[in-house]
Amino acid sequence: KMSAVFLLFLVSTANVGAALEKGLPRREPRRLSCVRCCGPSEQPVSIISSRYTRMSSDPAYSVPKVQPTIDITILKGEKGEMGEKGYPGAVGKEGERGLRGFNGRKGQKGQPGPQGHSCKQLYAAFSVGRRKPLHSSDYFQHVTFDTEFVNLYKHFNMFSGKFFCYVAGIYYFSLNVHTWNFKETYLHLMKNEKEVAILYAQPSDRSIMQSQSLMLDLQEGEEVWVRMFKRERENAIYSEESDVYIIFNGHLIKPAVE
Repeated sequence: KMSAVFLLFLVSTANVGAALEKGLPRREPRRLSCVRCCGPSEQPVSIISSRYTRMSSDPAYSVPKVQPTIDITILKGEKGEMGEKGYPGAVGKEGERGLRGFNGRKGQKGQPGPQGHSCKQLYAAFSVGRRKPLHSSDYFQHVTFDTEFVNLYKHFNMFSGKFFCYVAGIYYFSLNVHTWNFKETYLHLMKNEKEVAILYAQPSDRSIMQSQSLMLDLQEGEEVWVRMFKRERENAIYSEESDVYIIFNGHLIKPAVE
């Protein structure tokens, strides 16, 4: 009786195994690929590396290729030679006004301006002196003045020692000097660059006052001044700090246009 039961169990087990084989798809037996471990001059390849080689050949396990890029701007070469100067560019917009600079040095006093309003009566007059004596050291020497008595409208320039005509017309001029003992006195009254009158005194053991005067017809812009003229003898004019011995005067008698 037990043997009959055991036989029945074997038959049922075989039927179940046959049914399972019919319902499931048959799988191909897995073939192991042969991997070359190493050549005569190669090192043995590990199982992990051989497995990675098999996996990378499969598209499903392929690794994307990485291509590095190089920034050429960081590759700085040597400094080249300076090129030719290019054409100037377009003019830009005017910038903002800068800060005010430092004040410059005070300039020399200029000539006085022309006469004022035409309705006013025209005048011109001056009287200047010199307190220092003067010896001529050059062939011609300009005489300047250091004392101002009258200088109407500043027509006489104390810096240059010249009267500048701003009002055309007839003028009267006079020159007074003090001679020096045993020395010659020789001066020219000048109109522009030409001598128009001479003041002369011979050497003497006594010093005297000597004068010269004249009238001139002047045009606007002309100048009148005094110079010393040296010849063979020593030429000099005398004066003192405490007093005035040299005086030059001039005034307008009649303007050209009234």
